Amino acid sequence: MTFRLGGYGIDYTGDPEAYARAHVEFGYNAAYMPNISLENRDEIAAINKAMADADVIIAEGGAWRNLIAHDEQQRKANLDYAVHQLALADELGARTCVAFHGTVGHPGDPWQLSDNYDYGPHPDNQTEEGFQRAVDTARYVIDAVKPKRAKFSLEMVPWLVTDTPENYLKLLKAIDRPEFGAHIDAANLVITPRLYFNTGRMIREAFELLGPYVVSCHAKDIVMQGGPGTISFHMDEVPPGEGNLDYRAYLTEIHKLGREVPLMLEHFGVPEYRRGLAHIKTVARELGIAVA
Repeated sequence: MTFRLGGYGIDYTGDPEAYARAHVEFGYNAAYMPNISLENRDEIAAINKAMADADVIIAEGGAWRNLIAHDEQQRKANLDYAVHQLALADELGARTCVAFHGTVGHPGDPWQLSDNYDYGPHPDNQTEEGFQRAVDTARYVIDAVKPKRAKFSLEMVPWLVTDTPENYLKLLKAIDRPEFGAHIDAANLVITPRLYFNTGRMIREAFELLGPYVVSCHAKDIVMQGGPGTISFHMDEVPPGEGNLDYRAYLTEIHKLGREVPLMLEHFGVPEYRRGLAHIKTVARELGIAVA
């Protein structure tokens, strides 16, 4: 079984063969889905062929828009986009199309916790009503597409309903669709100091609960600061290998799944992706896990 590693740092410029080749040259054997139109049937076929010839899989697509936006017209447009992205992911044989669900926060709302109106914190996001919105949203997108290969999944976010493995499992069962899969981002699960100092156990427990459903994973690392000006504590993302996340546990648990579950780098620049990829490959080789 091939261990699949990929990430951002490569732009799609309309040349499928160049896109596939660039991933191989970077050291990736998994890719993010290029954002093209579902109507471009010839281009989709060309991408599928180029990727297969290079032994690079399409790991995941993204529907990174607020699917529960306060404005009804915007919400409908965002849902249409998610439907398109899941359908495109299915045509490209992606493992999943990931969304972050969204937030009910909006300009003028009395809870001005964040000006992130895509998926920022809001007290209503983690209520029972918020949970049901996540269920209804996932069902809507899945039922509109009825994908055959790609799963729809939601990003783990500390202030949404996907904040813990236990809540994610509850969501999986409530959505009750085989086309919904679990997406693990171990860094996003670190939401307390206690978890920060025990990331190996946290990761093992997450995979124990969600393992059968996991379709894709994200790769980054995390550092915590505390003290004057950062009370009570503050978490920052850093490239893999530059924080406290137990990558030996993370890679071990992905490998134990016994199927090609891609691990995808995100949120950095090319130099950071290169360092993170090198770290992951070093850890994998130390564990005896074959990587490209």
